Amino acid sequence: MNKPRTLIVGAGISGLALAKALLDRGFPVEVVERRAAEGQALGAGLYLPANAIRTLQGIGVGDEVVKRAEPVARQRLHDHRGRPLAEFEVGRIWGGVGPCLAITRGDLLEVLRTAVDGTVVRHDTEVSTVAKSGTVTFADGATGAYDLVVGADGINSAVRRSLFGGPEPRFLGQLCWRFIADDTAIPDLTDWTARLGGNGRTFLTVQLGAGAVYCYADINSSVTTAPAGDWRALFADFGGPVPHLLEQGADAHFAALHESENTLWTRPGAVLIGDAAHAFSPSMAQGGAMALEDALVLADTLQTGPDVTAALAAFQARRAGRVAWVVAQNHRRDKARNLPTPLRNFTLRRAGERLFKANHAPLHALP
Repeated sequence: MNKPRTLIVGAGISGLALAKALLDRGFPVEVVERRAAEGQALGAGLYLPANAIRTLQGIGVGDEVVKRAEPVARQRLHDHRGRPLAEFEVGRIWGGVGPCLAITRGDLLEVLRTAVDGTVVRHDTEVSTVAKSGTVTFADGATGAYDLVVGADGINSAVRRSLFGGPEPRFLGQLCWRFIADDTAIPDLTDWTARLGGNGRTFLTVQLGAGAVYCYADINSSVTTAPAGDWRALFADFGGPVPHLLEQGADAHFAALHESENTLWTRPGAVLIGDAAHAFSPSMAQGGAMALEDALVLADTLQTGPDVTAALAAFQARRAGRVAWVVAQNHRRDKARNLPTPLRNFTLRRAGERLFKANHAPLHALP
């Protein structure tokens, strides 16, 4: 079978995972990334739910990820002062799907890069345009012709802009800050804990092991710019370990959160995966999982035969319903966190575990 010469634009999680899966299946693959290899991690951590770990095993890197990651056994929901609202074992949410883990983005990217032939990936290489013919023009003026171009280049995808058009990503009305802190002097920081304040404020900690904890904070906002002054003052009324962690957050990475509204991810000779296709609210922590599933499903559908157009149609059909479910659950959870504080807290105390189970139940099935 003639296998399409494939260019993957973007060497993030979805792009590298797809490269590994396609190379294992004998496809000729090139990967280009506009950033330097050391500039991709942005000091972030990742909570990888069980369906993400299952997919990493399917790609062939799961065992190495497990070695580097920290198990997450429990999820806890507290109010902003640290009073418990709900607590449950993640195994009760995911059943036999697999473990949930936490890892730095840098470590996950290193595992994926190591699994891919180093000659395949070119960093500091930016794509300017992609023609419908499959001709790619790079920022340095060079061109190349490909049978399949994969946009794995994030929410501001050059591939999407060139070939797909459609609406730009929609601002979700949320701003976030994230950083990794040293927790060696802070007791009782374990697993995954979300602390919920008023006005949509959340402060999440995820234990990364080796004395490190991933911290993620967000607020509601009507504008995409960071508020004036020190952002940490927005969480000054939070209790427990939050004040001590915020001392280390002066250089936190800031972002305005957006969601993709484009639901068409394929066209002849091109496909979008990961955030290029479907950027999400982080509420379900499914961004990385859906990106990894995209990679494995696309590799499987391309392997079915020489008709690339049919394979891309099969990919779209397999992914659309699952992604739509995650989008809908994110919206429900984001609405719930903005309920009046007494009602939100009452709901989580009474039904927190049941709600989490319902959110994730369809994701137990293979993608």
